[in-house]
Amino acid sequence: MDIKREMEEMARSAKLASPAMANLSSLSKNRALLAMAEAIEEKAEDIKSKNRTDLKEAKEASLTPALIDRLTLDDKRIKNMAKGLREIAELPDPIGEVIEEKVRPNGLRIKKVRVPLGVIAIIYESRPNVTCDAAGLCLKAGNAVILRGGSEAINSNKIIAKVLQEAAYSSGIPQGAIQFVETTEREAVFQLIKMDEFIDVVIPRGGEEMIRNIRANATVPVISHGKGVCHTYVDRDADLGMAEKICFNAKVQRPGVCNAMETLLVHKDIAGEFLPGMIKKFEEAKVEIRGDEKTKSIVPHIKNASEEDWSTEYLDLILSVKVVDSLSEAIDHINRYGTMHSEAIVTRDEDAARRFLNEVDACSVFWNASTRFTDGGEFGMGAEIGISTQKLHARGPMGVRELTSAKFLIFGNGQIRE
Repeated sequence: MDIKREMEEMARSAKLASPAMANLSSLSKNRALLAMAEAIEEKAEDIKSKNRTDLKEAKEASLTPALIDRLTLDDKRIKNMAKGLREIAELPDPIGEVIEEKVRPNGLRIKKVRVPLGVIAIIYESRPNVTCDAAGLCLKAGNAVILRGGSEAINSNKIIAKVLQEAAYSSGIPQGAIQFVETTEREAVFQLIKMDEFIDVVIPRGGEEMIRNIRANATVPVISHGKGVCHTYVDRDADLGMAEKICFNAKVQRPGVCNAMETLLVHKDIAGEFLPGMIKKFEEAKVEIRGDEKTKSIVPHIKNASEEDWSTEYLDLILSVKVVDSLSEAIDHINRYGTMHSEAIVTRDEDAARRFLNEVDACSVFWNASTRFTDGGEFGMGAEIGISTQKLHARGPMGVRELTSAKFLIFGNGQIRE
């Protein structure tokens, strides 16, 4: 079978499952999610075995340590996958929720309620746990889903998808509601993103080039999850002990993820006091520092930052550092080079913080906290499908509610329009 026909059959099958998915009871969905969680734990050794195959090939292909970290599944991460499914089961069911209700002067009663998006195609790279999160979230929101992971995680993704499908279908979920694209040919993606007859939304998660290509070629609506060039600005009125902890966590705790800090901005009034110790701590953690001229005048041995550095998502133990003259310069820098992902200010000055929160254009803006908190689980949303950096249809971490649309239900008793 050629790829186009294969993708069309998959999309058609998902479309056929979609109405039944939309009408599943909360009890049925939650039962399936719990069965899926149990199956993931039961098959942990099989999953790790397939993951070792992916890791071996990734190392032979000289993938970066950050990408290998994203790819790795250990006992803790597999347990967290199962935990995420159980947390999704505990969330309120958004389907049928009344968003708004009113009665018009002519007696028409109008309800606006949440409904599933329908069929969602999710195209992602590296992290095999996304297979689990995406399937669970789409199921809870009453959507059918087509999953297409990256070639670097194909063995891990295939077994995870198989485990989830078997558990879900055994629990009464309609056949075709959870599907996984096993071919690694790029042609599969090109075909899927043009099947607007069957697919309602495409959600790409991965590299900037992949997302740009999908947005340029898709006829299906796209909710994109862009890269994370995230900043932390240490203001002149910052608690420097707090700032050191926040900055270190934002860069070092897990550098290969999209909410890790890539640029540190420091006010000139405290740069001389703050930067030497901060950079020493970073270097002890094997972070490569690239600084502007003002930073180098304080810590001369670091590398020069280029213009390109300010817009680079390193996803690695590399950090660019800039000394700024004012809060205004920090905000301008972020709005110029940032990617509308996650930005933070560390300060005791409430007026400065409020201005930063209001003027920085990003989906998540923090005051005295690490950018690493931009995450569906940390926001109390359960697992997430990803972090949307655009402004339509959703922005920020996308949980169950963000995988729904709305429908108007109008109740009358014979009204006609005059």
